[in-house]
Amino acid sequence: MDDLYTQLITVFMGFFAIMNPIANTAAFVGLVGHKSHAEKIRIAARALFITFGIILLFSILGKVIFHLFGITLPALRIAGGILVFLIGYHMLNGSGSKLHSPENNDDSDIAVSPLAVPLLAGPGTIATAMNYSASGGTSGLIITISVFAFLCLITFLCFIFSSKILGVIGDGALSIITRLMGLILTVIGVQMLIEGIIGAFNISGLV
Repeated sequence: MDDLYTQLITVFMGFFAIMNPIANTAAFVGLVGHKSHAEKIRIAARALFITFGIILLFSILGKVIFHLFGITLPALRIAGGILVFLIGYHMLNGSGSKLHSPENNDDSDIAVSPLAVPLLAGPGTIATAMNYSASGGTSGLIITISVFAFLCLITFLCFIFSSKILGVIGDGALSIITRLMGLILTVIGVQMLIEGIIGAFNISGLV
């Protein structure tokens, strides 16, 4: 029983550190802070549903998918890093990125990218899920999926109450949050890119 609790805590903390609901809530505010509460709920629900589906898929079929399409994790990190960097760059300059501001104003696109992919279900989250699910057999798979579902619920609650954050800090601080999150996302993108290059070329000792 102690081993089960230890595994549950380990998986939860690993996912929490990678997914970081607190930081992603600030990113969520920067992306959809101007929308109505109902729109925020719809976007948050869709983003987390997609996120859970992706992690569920990779937890069960991750290695098969990578082998089938000839995809490597370093390649996924490089592509995700470039995308996150571009999003962060536009936010850092105080302007909306075309990557999450589609011309047809379809809110579902924001839920898919950048919220679900790559912010929530990014390369790090996918790699963590694949690692945990593959290392513990059937029990490891069940624990991984269950813990991630619980973390998605926590993140959803953080997202739908993000308007209270705006109420506390005021609308004038939204620009500051946007630029600050832009800086953070830019750094995250660069870090993902570096890790992808290191993995692709088997470079060690640089991170």
